[in-house]
Amino acid sequence: MTELGFFGGRVARHDGLVTQTRMGFSDPWRMLEGLRAVRNAGAGTVGTITLDSFTRTGNLDRAREELLRGTPLNGYPLLAHGAARTRELIGAFDQSRFPIQIRHGSPRPYMIFREMLAAGITATEGGPVSYCLPYSREPLAAAVTEWARSCELLSEYRGPGAPVHLESFSGCMLGQLCPPGLLVALNILEGLFFLEHGLRSISLSYAQQTNHRQDFGAITALRRLARERLAGADWHITIYTFMGVFPESALGARSLIEESARLAASTGSERLIVKTVAEAFRIPTIAENVQALRWATAAAAGAEPDDDDDAAEAVYREAGTLIDAVLDQHANIGQALIGAFRKGLLDVPYCLHPDNANQARTTIDSAGRLQWASTGRMPIATGRAGAEPRVSAADLLTMLDYHRRRFDGSHVQEKGHHHDDDRIAPAGHGSGQLDACR
Repeated sequence: MTELGFFGGRVARHDGLVTQTRMGFSDPWRMLEGLRAVRNAGAGTVGTITLDSFTRTGNLDRAREELLRGTPLNGYPLLAHGAARTRELIGAFDQSRFPIQIRHGSPRPYMIFREMLAAGITATEGGPVSYCLPYSREPLAAAVTEWARSCELLSEYRGPGAPVHLESFSGCMLGQLCPPGLLVALNILEGLFFLEHGLRSISLSYAQQTNHRQDFGAITALRRLARERLAGADWHITIYTFMGVFPESALGARSLIEESARLAASTGSERLIVKTVAEAFRIPTIAENVQALRWATAAAAGAEPDDDDDAAEAVYREAGTLIDAVLDQHANIGQALIGAFRKGLLDVPYCLHPDNANQARTTIDSAGRLQWASTGRMPIATGRAGAEPRVSAADLLTMLDYHRRRFDGSHVQEKGHHHDDDRIAPAGHGSGQLDACR
């Protein structure tokens, strides 16, 4: 056991970018095969076990029923398999060298975390906002209460691999169309929530958006704010390959994956979670996940340091304003978050959750920069002169398809590069896709 634990310590010790997939299988032997393939894909990989949607939503009886029927699920049913079976699975790995993270998507993760710790896994992700608003209709107040006791459970763990590592999913809110200032602010606020409930080994996240320069500035601002606001935490930054509508062509998908790797490397980010060439069609295979890891590692190795002080400063100021407005609501971070969403001081664009004001709107400009069209009641400005532009349904669909159009280009006819089984594979025959919002 190290001071940083299995997961945080592994990332801190690696010289270069740590890469990771989002893989999850319901069959333990298939899960074992996938983890071994990822471990053997390169020196800088860590493992993932992504849980199935029945476990994520608390429908454990259904998960057990489907297992008994032999139905492949879209992830690993941790609670149905139980801690003993999972401990046997991960016993094939030295987690001080190849740590494993549980990815889940649940607004009520207490039972998941308890089983995870009993199985010997000490890294996971999510957050009271980032796994409530996009993925559930669970009241935010209930999610905050559940996440508070869940974080305390993690912070009290003293077994092998301690301290437990927790990654905020705030940088991926709704996959896309959430401007960087809000993503950065939510990361810091969830980080403060984790610290408030005893966790010290954490990571912050940012999903690649639609303009490289803007993304670079956002990640720079996130790092600056983390240094200023998260005193007492051991933290690193995790980048996600674009979480929205993916290119259909092989060359387009690979180009987007490689661009995300260069973004991670040029910003000094420590970890990257990759997608694959199959994202637009079906659940990826083990081989496609490994292929994406290798592409990302090679692209990151060739990345050059970058700089954009103006973009970073704009995101820094906007995020700082939002953070301060939330912290003014209550001394308790959880209560401050609840109050801020109730008043519309935080507002996730296009998010239909009942506790989200849903007044904020965004646009993508001609250079691909994600901009505010309307900020609702948030204490920030759009940066535009004159009347706020109206965002139509057609505009929204065009924005959602931005990277597909940009990266496919003349390669769109190549979407037949996949094998003849381009239909969506049965759930469980590839990586779980709970993290994407499409």
